[in-house]
Amino acid sequence: MTIKSLTKKMIAVLGYGSQGRAIALNLRDSGCTVLIGLPEGSKSRPVAQNDGFEPALDVSSAVKSADIICFAFPDHLHGRVFESEIAPHMQSGQTLMFLHGLSVHFGFVKPPSDCDLILIAPHAPGLAVRDKFLSDKGISAFLAIQNDATGTAEATAMSLADAIGFSAKRIVHTTFKHEALGDLFGEQVVLCGGMAALIKGGFETLVANGLPEENAYLEVAYQLDLIVELVKQYGIEGMLSRISVVARMGALEAGPKIIDDTVVRRMQEIYDSIADGDFPNRLNLLTKENINQLNDSLGQLSNPAFEKAARKFSK
Repeated sequence: MTIKSLTKKMIAVLGYGSQGRAIALNLRDSGCTVLIGLPEGSKSRPVAQNDGFEPALDVSSAVKSADIICFAFPDHLHGRVFESEIAPHMQSGQTLMFLHGLSVHFGFVKPPSDCDLILIAPHAPGLAVRDKFLSDKGISAFLAIQNDATGTAEATAMSLADAIGFSAKRIVHTTFKHEALGDLFGEQVVLCGGMAALIKGGFETLVANGLPEENAYLEVAYQLDLIVELVKQYGIEGMLSRISVVARMGALEAGPKIIDDTVVRRMQEIYDSIADGDFPNRLNLLTKENINQLNDSLGQLSNPAFEKAARKFSK
């Protein structure tokens, strides 16, 4: 299947957050027919209409009209929405496309056996997926096929990936299980939770020892993107070989002290809480009140002085 043949399909993007918006816009710009499915009263409805899409349908109506259904709404709602608004209206031969393997792997969504089940998981947030598409720069994504009811699931998935902006050479084939476990672990332990805690700890240590807050921010956060780019291009060893001698020597001495065996054991504990379903099950039970409480607690991962310095240098 090619993008041209994909244009004959009706694609329903359910959800219009950052990632859903990027995927919907990229698909449309690639010539695909896209409709948006959102709950009544959703704040995303006027955003989608302002982007040039027809007024959004309710989720059930979008599912009835679609050949391909893209799950772009929050993962913790997948099970609830699937049971009430998606499953009763599905038809044999439809394609279910997930952006994250969590709800399928952990059984919150149990798709019918007569539908294709695919995963296309971008390795970037929605804004980057859109920006890279517009600048014609490639970005990578995971791709998995869990059910091939039609015999064309692989072709459909590759065509969708191409239309969204993921070239074949940047596709990494995986499984729903491996993507779900790896994504949850990576964002909790390294990319989001671990990184935020490391930056906060470094910032507070420097400030406690008399450094101005702006200096501390610039030393522990501002240059992160440069180091990450070196790691992405050359690996950890390659990054270390390209920094100064003083930075290299300090890294070799301090790194193992900061991330020692006790930290790795706690990483294993976090992995276990993901793999055994503890974290996903708690996620699946989240209510609006719980999410509000989570949002109110985000300040624990940062520091007001750090946020002030970050705002100054972001301008």
